[in-house]
Amino acid sequence: MGVLTARQKVLLARSFMLVVLLAALVVWALPVIWTLATSIKPRGDIFTVPPTLVFRPSIEHYQRALRFLGIVDGIVNSLIIAFFTVLMTLLVAVPAGYGYARTRFRFRKTLSFYTLFTQMAPQIGILIPFFLMINRAGLYDTYPSIILIHMTITVPISIWLMITYFETIPKEMEESAIVDGASRFGAFARIALPQVKGGVAVCSILAFIESWNEFLFVSTLAGRQTRTVQVAIFSFLTTEETMWGPFTATGVMIMAPVIVIALVAQKHIVKGLTFGAVKG
Repeated sequence: MGVLTARQKVLLARSFMLVVLLAALVVWALPVIWTLATSIKPRGDIFTVPPTLVFRPSIEHYQRALRFLGIVDGIVNSLIIAFFTVLMTLLVAVPAGYGYARTRFRFRKTLSFYTLFTQMAPQIGILIPFFLMINRAGLYDTYPSIILIHMTITVPISIWLMITYFETIPKEMEESAIVDGASRFGAFARIALPQVKGGVAVCSILAFIESWNEFLFVSTLAGRQTRTVQVAIFSFLTTEETMWGPFTATGVMIMAPVIVIALVAQKHIVKGLTFGAVKG
């Protein structure tokens, strides 16, 4: 066998990467496609062996799921919690990121690092302390408690991203505004904030996805009033019967917002997550 030329090596490397990417795509997409197909299969075709690949699509499972007790309420609860988690995350993370980026004080770098480090704590390890504190405060099964817990996930990474974005803005722009009579808040609101709209958008998207997908905390801290659809979906799994049709239909409704957001805003998400790594 002859020695490969440089061009052949490049083609071989690209072919290998293509095979790896296609394999990864199949691993990710196959469960999603299977869930989607099951959600629109007639009930009799779900359990056929081998699986039925040709069938008449039906929305009966979606209709049954939406009529099922707790699913619609769960979707509404999930939307409310995700919306206010995003709102409160931005209210905390944007000013905090600006403060870290613009002010100089002792232990600034250490504190900014530990802000992100707090997100690395295993959720299962802090679940019981959170439950005890919330229960003692009388906030069990309330929106504020779940939103605050979700903020422990979304705020650290959002602050870190906003620090990176604010640090790319020349300080001279704000200093000129202050010299012209603007307050520090005015310089922040009128000069700095409009320059980081992309960062705010990325933080909003990531906070929504994190809150929408979160299951561990909400399964423990949410009761009948605030149960999200991620918890309500397990009502279809009973000892008598597993209702796979409505179960997969609800699963599709849970996945749909995240997949749509990820596909539409993928460039912004990738940019936001890699921004700090490529900044000089």
